[in-house]
Amino acid sequence: MLTNSLLAGALGAAFLTIIVLQLNPSIPLLSATTWRLFVALALFYGVHLAVVFYLLMVGREFIGLYGLSPGWMSVRILAWLTAALSAGASVLMWLNVSGFALALGESAVRRMTAGAAATSGTTMVLLGLAAAHYSFGRRGSRVGAALLAIAVFGSLALPVAARGPAVPPLADLPAPGQSPPAAPVSGPRVVMILLDGASLDYVWPRTAGGRLPNFARLLTTGASMNLATVRPTGPDPVWAAVATGMYPAKNGVRSPAEYYVRGDARPFALLPDHCFSHVLVQLGLLRRESNSSASLRARPLWSILATAGISAGIVRWPLTSPAPPVHGFILSDRFHQLLGSVLELDASAAYPVEVLPVARRAFADPEEIPDWLPSPVAGDGASSSPERSAGLRDLFYSRAMRNLRAEWPVQLTAVRYQGLDTVGHYNLRYTEPRDMGESSDDERRRRLQVIERYYSYIDSEIGEALAGLLPGDLLLVVSGFGMEAPRAVKRTVARVLGDPMSGTHERAPDGFLLAYGTVVEPGRHQRGAVVDLTPTVLYFLGLPVGRDMDGYARLDLFRRAFTTGRPIAFVPTHNR
Repeated sequence: MLTNSLLAGALGAAFLTIIVLQLNPSIPLLSATTWRLFVALALFYGVHLAVVFYLLMVGREFIGLYGLSPGWMSVRILAWLTAALSAGASVLMWLNVSGFALALGESAVRRMTAGAAATSGTTMVLLGLAAAHYSFGRRGSRVGAALLAIAVFGSLALPVAARGPAVPPLADLPAPGQSPPAAPVSGPRVVMILLDGASLDYVWPRTAGGRLPNFARLLTTGASMNLATVRPTGPDPVWAAVATGMYPAKNGVRSPAEYYVRGDARPFALLPDHCFSHVLVQLGLLRRESNSSASLRARPLWSILATAGISAGIVRWPLTSPAPPVHGFILSDRFHQLLGSVLELDASAAYPVEVLPVARRAFADPEEIPDWLPSPVAGDGASSSPERSAGLRDLFYSRAMRNLRAEWPVQLTAVRYQGLDTVGHYNLRYTEPRDMGESSDDERRRRLQVIERYYSYIDSEIGEALAGLLPGDLLLVVSGFGMEAPRAVKRTVARVLGDPMSGTHERAPDGFLLAYGTVVEPGRHQRGAVVDLTPTVLYFLGLPVGRDMDGYARLDLFRRAFTTGRPIAFVPTHNR
């Protein structure tokens, strides 16, 4: 029983290795990276699968009328175990190819789909062999063993063949050419407020109830639309798609980080979903490295504007470290991590370097604590809670944007607020009374106030942006992804493990776009995608849209008087 369980565990690790290779088509099949990956997966999944199978067989011995008495390599046992493993692998392949389609690209999706179909076919063959062997006992066992070996080999070889040889990774961006001098800020300006984890499902009923007046102003007199996001749903891949107008398969940022097998230098961009693969990082079997601005394989909005001589001020947009040169300023999203360290004045945290002292002053402690920050509660550690820390960072980055914009007037500004995502992760379930568990009424009211006050803070930031608009300017409030309650199974697991998180965005809930200005056509518009933002901004500023972009310039957001006689201009690409 032990040897059969170990063989099945090794086969399970082999299936998962194939899935990782399907998700990362640039990894060579016959390489040291692949073998190291198999070993890492075998140490976690292989061992756990072997334990599960062994316990199942021991349980079968307790309840069965007849003992199994399997051989060292039992066709009877392995037929059922390999069929179960093949079925599980095919389900994982279908789920991952569906969920990560935008990150894989058309060719990889086509190949992984073929591999999933082949694995599903071999699963049926393996189930047939297991049923036949169960029905006819040991008769023809040599023939059965040969057929089983062929079927198992096919279940591994067919998806590998469909995956094909390794494809070259995306090429690095060429060095930008000489940018023209920055034009004076004389035309219409664009103000972008970027939000993590905000949802119109929360905003609409509050505005109808008389709360969030500035959100209500945008919804009633501006334009609104839902935005389809990308998976994996996290700040790096989502905001990279927003900045480039391209999905992850083209812009090169396919996940929140790159992963390395211990002792290997070749990165993996995607780990399989639905199988707790990120535990491998926690166990130290894989090493995680964060993305940087060098991870982008397509020019972001600020780089395109710099090439056109248009100034931009970017604060806390992901993938801006090391900060690239622009006409204007950039304050990286990692500045708060460097504050107080020996790297505090590292020039990579901002551009130009004169931004650093201004940002440092903005990050000084506030003279009085705003009332929207989660209040300290004795005994629960709220003074250092994630919600409070995230709120303080939003406050400091917002203050930095105001100070920087005062010193460097620019035509486009963009500042990101991350705190709503953190607040939603820890407090969303308190907005759903049916899923309160054992929470008291006082706890529920306090947690609800955290969310409501945070949305009120964002509403006040929108109000300040509205007050500064001039005729012809454009305000864009963008949520890159929404927040929703986790599935029942994950809620149960979270409660058992004591996990306090109650909101998730792993199923890619929609974000939204709210647009306001004298040129904006009010109303609810057809659903768009996060990749539509950059083409739309380029069109508004009179710049051409790249034909290689996946997004579209949304002309329906603007009044006919603005779009008449103003056709969309195109260039083959901005990535030169």
